[in-house]
Amino acid sequence: MTASADRTPLIELMEREALQRGTFTLASGKTANYYLDCRRVTLHPKGAGLVGRAMLDFISTNAANAGIPDAVGGMAIGADPITASIVTLAGMENIELSGFMVRKEPKGHGMGQQVEGPVTAGQNVVIVEDVITSGGSAIKAVEAAQAFGLNVLYVLAIIDRLAGGEAAFAAKGLKLYTLTTIRDFGIEPESAE
Repeated sequence: MTASADRTPLIELMEREALQRGTFTLASGKTANYYLDCRRVTLHPKGAGLVGRAMLDFISTNAANAGIPDAVGGMAIGADPITASIVTLAGMENIELSGFMVRKEPKGHGMGQQVEGPVTAGQNVVIVEDVITSGGSAIKAVEAAQAFGLNVLYVLAIIDRLAGGEAAFAAKGLKLYTLTTIRDFGIEPESAE
């Protein structure tokens, strides 16, 4: 389900900065005729604000239906700049919303945690992600957050490639919301994905 908002500036920036056309091998090993490098948007001076604002607005608007999150976070690297943008804007608006990160595996030293940040078991959280293809990365983040004792309300991503991610989340009893889908760029989902 696509989150509603004026997405035009974000879509234009993504078209210019993140979307590349050609033949690419995806993390899954499948090939695609386009590639989305959302780090070129989440680390962009305007893109960080556009993504953070759209996601914070969605979280605030959806709180009555889905619950009020205590924190947002996701898999390290891809979700880190998204999390930072959201919590920075929340802090500027005196909204109590912390951030956290999920490591690919628990640290081998210190506290040995996989989930890092100012969160505690029992808190409500939203998992954020840049690109959803099969949902695998975000599902790993969900599972790690749940193992830590966090209550995952839903997953919120920048873009859905419409390649099975939504069904994968539904199978886990989770709702997926996205700011955009690949159709917003005039691209139909590829059957090979």
